[in-house]
Formats: sequence, structure tokens, C-alpha cells
Amino acid sequence: MLRKNRRAFTLIELIFVILIIGILTAVAVPRFTATSVLAYTSKAGSELAAVRSALMTERQKRILRGDTDPIDSLAKDTIFDYFSDDAAGNAGAEILQYPPTPCSDDVTTGCWSNDGTSYTYFFADEGDAKFKLENSKLICDEDAADCKQLEK
Repeated sequence: MLRKNRRAFTLIELIFVILIIGILTAVAVPRFTATSVLAYTSKAGSELAAVRSALMTERQKRILRGDTDPIDSLAKDTIFDYFSDDAAGNAGAEILQYPPTPCSDDVTTGCWSNDGTSYTYFFADEGDAKFKLENSKLICDEDAADCKQLEK
């Protein structure tokens, strides 16, 4: 009593496929989440390195022009967009061509915030790393462990 035209899957075959998809999902979702958190942290570390490099370059340019005053701000409109004006009153140069994502009501993790004196990165999972601009250097302000994640 075999059917010649078998057109559908049996219930056992469907359950088996659903079970395999469930197992793959259970393994893949946590790995994907960890990968996205690592990607946000890597991006922030790259942004920090680029800002520090731009800061040192701008500082050297100002010294060559005879301006020994330290740079005291890294933001005008958004975070890490323009340096503060120099001693002669010249407008500050652009820091990054594409400034990082600033924190807002819609974006609260994986973003940068500025309160005028310090610059904070809010991690995608939890925690934050605070930096302050001192003597034309962007240095870690508080918990070294959080800063170390970005300074790798």
C-alpha cells in the first residue's frame, strides 16, 4: 500500500526540521549579540584613536604657528566635529570628516556624549567610558577598565 505520488512531508519530517531550526537559532542569536557589542566597541576605539591623532596633529600645527595655548574643546555643534578656536581667534579645524554618533533620545547606547568638559562613550551592553580633555590630551577620566576596552 505505497503511494506513488507523495506530495507532502510527513509530520515527523516537519517536526525534525523545526527542531533543527530551533537549535541553530539558540546557538546563533547569542553569538550574533556578542558580535554586535564587539563591533560597537571596536568602532568606538577607532573613533577614539582618530580623535587623539587629529588632536595631536592640530596641536603641532598650532605650535608651529606660535600658539602654545592648549586646545580646550572638541565639539561645537556635535561631538568631535571641530576644535576650539586658536589664540588668534581663527576658527577651529574639523576634527573628523564623519563625526561619531552623538547620544540622543533615540540613541542611548553605542554613542558619544559631551557635557562641555568630558566626553563619554556609552557601551552597547552596559557601562560607559569617560574621557576628559586636559592639556590638549584626551585622557581617561574614571574607571580604567572601561577605558581600556576602547584603548586596545
